[in-house]
Amino acid sequence: MAFLKKVSTEETMSDEKIVDLYFSRDENAIKQTDLKYRKYLLGVAEYFVHNAQDSEECLNDTYLGAWNSMPPTRPRILQAFLTSIMRRVAVSCYRTKNSKKRIPAEFIDSLSDLDDIIDENEDMEREYNARELGECISSFVRSLSERQIYIFVGRYYFLRSVGEIADALSVSRSTVNKEIAAIKTGLRQKLESEGYTV
Repeated sequence: MAFLKKVSTEETMSDEKIVDLYFSRDENAIKQTDLKYRKYLLGVAEYFVHNAQDSEECLNDTYLGAWNSMPPTRPRILQAFLTSIMRRVAVSCYRTKNSKKRIPAEFIDSLSDLDDIIDENEDMEREYNARELGECISSFVRSLSERQIYIFVGRYYFLRSVGEIADALSVSRSTVNKEIAAIKTGLRQKLESEGYTV
């Protein structure tokens, strides 16, 4: 499948209709995804790889990943689904291109931060449906304040450091750390209330 470099400025389609195109195996799904999310996804890639050409390659790989995943997966939040694919692709690209260099700690630390809350071992994967877990976490995130959502997404989706988040919000690092601790406690309570062992 040939992926796009640029598209004309058109009115964007709803996420639900874009997902329907993927399920219909209509290649217009890629065009519509590119039209709506290209700039955003390139921003995610650039954060990891710091290179325009590599970011474009990651974008194409993300579109391929989306095409190969839908169906059977029907994402409830398309942007979050695409972000997840892009993060995996971009981190893999970074590791490949910089195999002899040390991976910055912030790439690993912010994800391992959640290890004590979300156990990703094989037993849990067998016991719980990944989609249900994702919906549970999405529901929790939607219940947060606007500032907490910014912190959660910045830390765990974009892998920003505590310092970067603190600077963006014009608060101290200790304030951000307290917010992160409160969010993690809330997430743990939400998962436990839904029957997940954490």
